[in-house]
Amino acid sequence: MTVTAATVLRSEWTKLTTLRVTWAVPLAGTALGVAVGAVTCALIGDVQPLLIEDPSVALYYGLTVFQTVFVCFGVLLIGQEFHSGTVRTALTAVPDRALLYGGKLAVGAGYALGLGLVLAVGSFAAGRALLDHPPGWTDPGVPRSLVAAALHPPLMTVLCLGVTAMLGNLTVAMGLLVPTVLFGTSLLGALPGGRAVHPYLPDQAGLYAMRLAVDADVPYPHWAGTAVLALWAGLAAHGGLRRFRRYDA
Repeated sequence: MTVTAATVLRSEWTKLTTLRVTWAVPLAGTALGVAVGAVTCALIGDVQPLLIEDPSVALYYGLTVFQTVFVCFGVLLIGQEFHSGTVRTALTAVPDRALLYGGKLAVGAGYALGLGLVLAVGSFAAGRALLDHPPGWTDPGVPRSLVAAALHPPLMTVLCLGVTAMLGNLTVAMGLLVPTVLFGTSLLGALPGGRAVHPYLPDQAGLYAMRLAVDADVPYPHWAGTAVLALWAGLAAHGGLRRFRRYDA
């Protein structure tokens, strides 16, 4: 029996929706991201111009904080199978490793994109209702910012799935990626030697793409931030595929 791409996609979607922790973690993060963004905007209120020059910092604050749930999501998508050993069963059912890996990427990125759209539009709408000086939907830079915010979760998911495939270990991937995104990249930017590379780190580049104000320390335009993140994600996905093809199952 020939295994088709449609069959693999259905199978991977079934795995995703059957394992509660896999689909619930990013869904909860999306809801919390919108809620935290709304609370942040409500607290800033009419003093917003005194506290921040760029309202997008408040609008997407929840996404900035909860982007780590998409890191966990990307790790869990393939890391669970390494951890439990069920990757051997999956490879028996789908001997074409590139097809199996591509199915995981497509399903994970598609689910994260749907949640990213909800997170981006929900955060922006909540902020517009709660800030005293909110940007409009069609103001300069806003459409680009919304697109960047929606693409950030799926690109981070692909990046982390690829890194996990390269490592072949759930625990190591989670222990490396979550602290790095949560603390590491921000701390690196505070170091004199790290400031030059800071804008080129994947999560930081993606976050800058959402901003409305220009940062003189970032040597590229806003839209290029998403391109930098996409490049990192593509490289990780490619590296993960190469490692997955050689995985000893």
